Amino acid sequence: MPITPFERLLAGAALACLALGGCADAAAGPQLPPATFVAGKEGPGEEYVIGPLDELTVFVWRNPELGANVQVRPDGRITTPLISDLPAVGKTPTALASDIKASLSKYIQDPLVSVIVNKFSGTFSQQVRIVGATEKPASIPYRANMTLLDAMIAVGGLSEYAAGNRARLIRFDRGGGAQKEYGLKLADLLKKGESKANVLLMPGDVIIIPESAF
Repeated sequence: MPITPFERLLAGAALACLALGGCADAAAGPQLPPATFVAGKEGPGEEYVIGPLDELTVFVWRNPELGANVQVRPDGRITTPLISDLPAVGKTPTALASDIKASLSKYIQDPLVSVIVNKFSGTFSQQVRIVGATEKPASIPYRANMTLLDAMIAVGGLSEYAAGNRARLIRFDRGGGAQKEYGLKLADLLKKGESKANVLLMPGDVIIIPESAF
């Protein structure tokens, strides 16, 4: 039976779709499980690594005069009462509190020190990067419980010609440096309100959003 012009048109569209790595509604790669929210955690995660220009509160129990609200300098150090030029970048808040405790032990007995990150920028490995067909591609600081929806709101959503359901998430293994790729359904999440398309992000994630071919 001869092939009709309409059938040729359908076949051509299918081949074009395959050549482009799948149609706009077909997400690439395996899918991540839907996000679940843990109440009470919205700041940096427990393993957050302090970066330049982060704003910190240092609290010393029973010795408030030794505490301070400080900003990490571009050289990565902080200064508090009795302590000058203490390295802070690259440490977790817990590790920095231990260093402050060790320094203050020269002056007071068994100080109890806590460090809270108030405003955070994060090191490069602690940021989430969104590139491609979005209103304003950006690197944003990771925070505990950050979801795909949070990241997309931060960059203003999809651009007019974005192929949202062909977006990809690149995730690097923090130990060995290997990477995994997951498909995302951004169009379903942002345009249809599909909650199952919302996933939890991790520090260092890269979200790539292609443009639609037509």
